[in-house]
Amino acid sequence: MQMLSKKAACDSHGQDSSYFLGWQEYEKNPYHEVQNPNGIIQMGLAENQLSFDLAESWLADNPDVLGLKRDGKSVFKELALFQDYHGMPTFKNELVEFMAKLRGYKVEFDPKKLVLVAGSTSANESLMFCLAESGEAFLLPTPYYPGFDRDLKWRTGVEIVPIHCSSSNDFKITGCALEDAYEQAKKLNLNVKGVLVTNPSNPLGTTMDRDELNLLIDFAITKKIHIVSDEIYSGTVFDSTSFVSIIEAVTDRNIHDTHELWKRIHMVYSLSKDLGLPGFRVGMIYSNDETVVAAATKMSSFGLVSSQTQFLLTNMLSDKKFTNKYIEENRKRLKSRKEMLVSGLSGAGIECLNSNACLFCWVDMRHLLSSDTFEAEKELSKRILFEVGLNISPGSSCHCSEPGWFRMCFANMSQETLKVAITRIKDFVESITSSRENCNHELTVLDSRRRSVSKWVLPLSPYDNNEPADR
Repeated sequence: MQMLSKKAACDSHGQDSSYFLGWQEYEKNPYHEVQNPNGIIQMGLAENQLSFDLAESWLADNPDVLGLKRDGKSVFKELALFQDYHGMPTFKNELVEFMAKLRGYKVEFDPKKLVLVAGSTSANESLMFCLAESGEAFLLPTPYYPGFDRDLKWRTGVEIVPIHCSSSNDFKITGCALEDAYEQAKKLNLNVKGVLVTNPSNPLGTTMDRDELNLLIDFAITKKIHIVSDEIYSGTVFDSTSFVSIIEAVTDRNIHDTHELWKRIHMVYSLSKDLGLPGFRVGMIYSNDETVVAAATKMSSFGLVSSQTQFLLTNMLSDKKFTNKYIEENRKRLKSRKEMLVSGLSGAGIECLNSNACLFCWVDMRHLLSSDTFEAEKELSKRILFEVGLNISPGSSCHCSEPGWFRMCFANMSQETLKVAITRIKDFVESITSSRENCNHELTVLDSRRRSVSKWVLPLSPYDNNEPADR
């Protein structure tokens, strides 16, 4: 008799993905500049460590916040006692203000439409529970964040149908790709409930343009389905004018509360990437559907944001001088670090997709594959992990339809460590190039010898052919 549930016994969590396997090897042998200089450098973790000094400086200037004090008086008891799942109103007010600031105040957010949850993982899963039944489907453009196979599917039973995007147009969503995915879902007898996109994109590091957003909006209107826009990287956009939120896009189309699509627009956000606080587990759902907000609020009981976290961040976000400085400086540092990686890879003969956001680059290593197959990508990925000592995410783990693309993170390490990583990849590419040149040289010599032998063999052929007759 089975003593455990099917959920506990099955392997559908996705932990066996090549995305997570690299992490496991890294944990066995992590790089350290002094203690383990030959270890594996973690380039598979999209974490923003570039602006910690700004947050730490603010905390040093505001010791009462860490001491859980307000106006010099302790609020420990107030925070330690029971808090309901609606979240602190003051915190929600500061969050919507911060979200609007990141979007250039082109849109306004209503704190009543905001649900606080423990990170964007919880936010995305809660939305799936609210919008779809087990066995129904959401369409996702490829490549997409590998964790979605866990976040969206594992406990909800929701299926993911890929919208296959191509490098031929920089992986932009097209009308044909949307229709093909929808038809594929129908062939699989799956009822499509919506489309989920990450904007800015994980793993591409790009923002969706208005043509893509309008295409998505028209598709959702025609098919009568939901749009979920995961915008957890909105504060990492190097060029702030290039980012358009889904809320801004529908508002510009004069789609408001009287339009049928209005209640089918949902957004996910968190402070993990933009403020570099993944350990604080602050995520949120923003929805125009009050029933979704009510249901998701009840579900948030299973993963609340702690009171002391809300208190600390309320104070931090209310300091407008700090948030203005942080946003501007963080963007500058991310852009500089991204350019450092792109330049270093270019020096090794490796190009990246042109990007304007996020904490990583989408790297083209197709020319390093031994063949145009995912098996060759897997082989290359293993060599980079074990021989080069870099954990990067292979495109296949992101469901990319073309082998040879990889995601490389650059913001979770020091500048010195990134230099080491770039040097390692340059040396690796040089070794491959040298090996191929030697191989080509040997083939050229062999071919030359064959031709030389042929010069002697061919003249003898007529004699050899006549020899049996002479006998």
